[in-house]
Amino acid sequence: MNDPRANDAIAAQLDRVADLLEAQDANPFRIASYRRAARHLREWDRSAVDRYRAAGTTALRDIEGVGDALAATIAEIIDTGRCTLLDRLESEAEPERLLQRLPGVGAKLAHRLHDELGSMTLEELEQAAHDGRLAHIEGIGAKKAETIRAALAGMLGTRARRRTPPGSLADRPSVETLLAIDAEYRTRAQRGELPTIAPRRFNPEHRRWLPIHHCARDGWQFTALFSNTKRAHELGRTGDWVVIYYHRNRHEDQCTVVTIPSGSWAGRRIVRGREDECRALFAQRAARVTATDSARSAAESASSTDEILP
Repeated sequence: MNDPRANDAIAAQLDRVADLLEAQDANPFRIASYRRAARHLREWDRSAVDRYRAAGTTALRDIEGVGDALAATIAEIIDTGRCTLLDRLESEAEPERLLQRLPGVGAKLAHRLHDELGSMTLEELEQAAHDGRLAHIEGIGAKKAETIRAALAGMLGTRARRRTPPGSLADRPSVETLLAIDAEYRTRAQRGELPTIAPRRFNPEHRRWLPIHHCARDGWQFTALFSNTKRAHELGRTGDWVVIYYHRNRHEDQCTVVTIPSGSWAGRRIVRGREDECRALFAQRAARVTATDSARSAAESASSTDEILP
């Protein structure tokens, strides 16, 4: 039996994604795809929940305007009640509103968490919960801290399993692709070619200063922007650290690209957490340059010999 309320609730999340993408000046076709899917989902004469439970994501592609990526998003909403992409977009636009979804966290406490911990995402709050900073916030006792920690573990544990199901660790963008996007973002930001947004965090003047870049490569959708975290501001790295969000079908994750401060590769850009892959890439590039130089030198030497031969 069709439950229009369930379809409407899912469609509302898709519309919210479209609204937030539009605020970021994302690709108009991507925005339109979410709005179109939401509209057709509301008009669908079947229950998305029932069809998904019976036949999986394949059944969701029967909704007009829904392809593999949107079917995976709808499936995530049905399974967890949440949309990872929506959470991320809302954490950028309204971080305190996102924090209020946690049990026992109202508007005042959300403001305090955001102000004192600098927490913008649920992942950042989870880190504060584990390193002890959360328990020192006024209004949070041991019991509430444990409740929040358990809620975060449930929410983020499910999300992590959906992002990287068993056997899929290799299904992520290559470091070469990520470094290319990082270079493109920083170059275009420096030239003033990118749209800018006004982050709510650490921006009391509501100034539109943060460049944002949307692009697609190898089937992945990317969003790149300078880090606006408390740590980046404390260390003066807001113009160096670049956060890249990426998603494809059910896979959604993020990485940070930074400059290597010292050592043989000092000054190079590297993807945090994938340092070995980056260094291997640098070594391969250096080897190719050496091989090219050697071949050129050999060719020039042979040419010079030909010129002096009688």
